[in-house]
Amino acid sequence: MSLTVAVQMDPLAQIAIAGDSTFALMLSAQARGHRLFHYTAEDLNYRDGRVWAKAHPVTVQRVEGDHFRFDAPVSLDLGDTADVVLMRQDPPFDLGYITATHLLERIADRTLVVNDPVSVRNAPEKVFVLDYARFMPPTLVTRSLDEARAFLAEHGDIVVKPLHGNGGKAIFRVGSDGANLSALIEVFNQTWREPHMIQAFLPAVAQGDKRIVLVDGEVAGAINRLPGEGEIRSNLAVGGSAVKTELTEKEREICAALGPELKRRGLLFVGIDVIGGEWLTEINVTSPTGIVAIERFDGTDVAGLIWDAIEHKVAERG
Repeated sequence: MSLTVAVQMDPLAQIAIAGDSTFALMLSAQARGHRLFHYTAEDLNYRDGRVWAKAHPVTVQRVEGDHFRFDAPVSLDLGDTADVVLMRQDPPFDLGYITATHLLERIADRTLVVNDPVSVRNAPEKVFVLDYARFMPPTLVTRSLDEARAFLAEHGDIVVKPLHGNGGKAIFRVGSDGANLSALIEVFNQTWREPHMIQAFLPAVAQGDKRIVLVDGEVAGAINRLPGEGEIRSNLAVGGSAVKTELTEKEREICAALGPELKRRGLLFVGIDVIGGEWLTEINVTSPTGIVAIERFDGTDVAGLIWDAIEHKVAERG
């Protein structure tokens, strides 16, 4: 089966190919004989029921600095010509991101969009996870300084982060003395209109923040991300390092609880974050990462598993 695959992502020239999950997916697709096109979300257009993009036919190779070649751009009809759209642009999860999901929703009955655009729109990472509060650390969502102070008084040590943040950006720890909490909430309220997420600090984060990848609701692999020196953040994008890991019994319980719902929603490629082997903190559905590191440590071809699932779903559609 040869598929026409449109990849909606950030500019290819800007990615770090050594660890980029979208690039790994593109390499895997190309090896299977699928035809690749690249475009950015800003290239989307709608008219008279059609959704199309100015897209470049692209070939990729794992050569730093010479990792892609574009052919002349074409007007690619995403509903009639593409078999698959990979929606892989990085957050922020803003109105531009949301609008892209609305446009892709209009072709999802004809073209397989991964992940499902309606479900991506309705499942932002730090909001969808609230459906599984029984697995989460104590959590408050608020813009109120008074509520934040009361939460700090109860838990003694907290973390404050943007509700729609990504990549470990703007995550702050506030100790029991509450130093700078009022200034921090003031800055957050001036910067973002939405509420913010405040959670009890988990000392176990020093032992790592596990990224578990699920493909069509099933566990495909995991890595443990260790924070850098003097950091509480373990995201690889901010200096964390990845190490080999195994799942705990609690983590398997979490995955078993999430899996059927992820599959039902068409969230085919998902990365969840778990601290201390038991505390679920995020369900990443927009542009999850980690598959290159998993393959490096475990030898698991996660990209291949994702394409197996995609090809199966396309075949089911006829």
